Amino acid sequence: MEVALPEPVRAALSRGTKSVLVDSAALAAVRDRFDGAQAESLAHYLSESQSANTLRAYRTDWLAWSAWCAGEGRQALPAEPLDLAVYLAAAADATRIAADGGTKWAFSPATLDRKAAAIAAVHAANGLPSPTRADVVRLTLRGIRRVRKAQPTRKRPVLLGTLEALLAELPADGWPQGIARRRDALLLLMGFAGALRRSELAGLHLDSVQVDTDARTGEPLLIVDLGVTKTDPTGVHHQRVVLPRGQRPHTCAVCAFAEWADLLAAHAGGSLAQWLSEREEPARQVHRCHSYRTGPTWPQPLFPSVSRHGHLGDRPMTGRAVADLVKRYAERAGLDPDLFSGHSLRAGFATQAALGGATDREIMRQGRWTNPRTVHRYIRTANPLDDNAVTKLGL
Repeated sequence: MEVALPEPVRAALSRGTKSVLVDSAALAAVRDRFDGAQAESLAHYLSESQSANTLRAYRTDWLAWSAWCAGEGRQALPAEPLDLAVYLAAAADATRIAADGGTKWAFSPATLDRKAAAIAAVHAANGLPSPTRADVVRLTLRGIRRVRKAQPTRKRPVLLGTLEALLAELPADGWPQGIARRRDALLLLMGFAGALRRSELAGLHLDSVQVDTDARTGEPLLIVDLGVTKTDPTGVHHQRVVLPRGQRPHTCAVCAFAEWADLLAAHAGGSLAQWLSEREEPARQVHRCHSYRTGPTWPQPLFPSVSRHGHLGDRPMTGRAVADLVKRYAERAGLDPDLFSGHSLRAGFATQAALGGATDREIMRQGRWTNPRTVHRYIRTANPLDDNAVTKLGL
């Protein structure tokens, strides 16, 4: 369902992410009653009540709905339930050209549910009843889910062997490619061992990582403070993951962090090119983390953007950039990049841990899953015969 966006709507979309869940008229009334600083404080905290990704998706969904209403001569706010049902049905039938030249559905049932949720949220923010509560909308969405009940496409997990294949494709050391080499190695290892989502990797800062010592072995380990996450949007649970020293230096997240932290310190000191040119890479069998001493940290992105000319950006990588990085290394390793995504590292942790004999409780603890069913999907993939009565039949 290709809808040409009216110019005012297109201009609004180009202005970037802005909350569509804040009643602008109500904020204007606040400004009339309170001073500017108080009103701006309220506006700031209201706009921060949802994550940037949620706001971006809701904003796009609302503008698409507004564009459709403009084209059909219908009213977007408040919306008629029947209009919304027709819009969702048309969107469910829309197709687009797939990468292989064929056609595929333009929107999944989950995306259509999100579109309805965005429209409901905007109505709620403006003190209006939600059109999604009407039977015609609820039954339309139910019908779409029943008709389109194909299994969701799951990306391939990055298992340990795959991870080593990706690491083997890291750029050579030296200036300037040694910057991307160290950043990408840490990202892949931390995402895999920490079972981190792509948004969590993108949101990390240098001072989110603390180097500590394993009281049992005396070996170094990393404690990663995740802050705000998908399942803890306010950060109240203070989620952390612990990354122990790896058995081999080239798969050791602690070694990778030590190398990257030293590079960032050299960059802050203005001698990065010289540091990389003179740097001798540790022998493959020697753990770099044993000699690492924690230096000063500051709240800069842990994974900043890096240009091919060696420029480290001030802004962090986006979640999309993390996914593209995984795909890029998969392609370099001779794998189909379409089979992998940013989630492949997190899925790979759960699957590899299950193959290694970890219990679902152990997997849930590191991955911060709260629903055992989610973890059981990975365990069934890794060990389909584990705890399966078919092995007791005596066939």
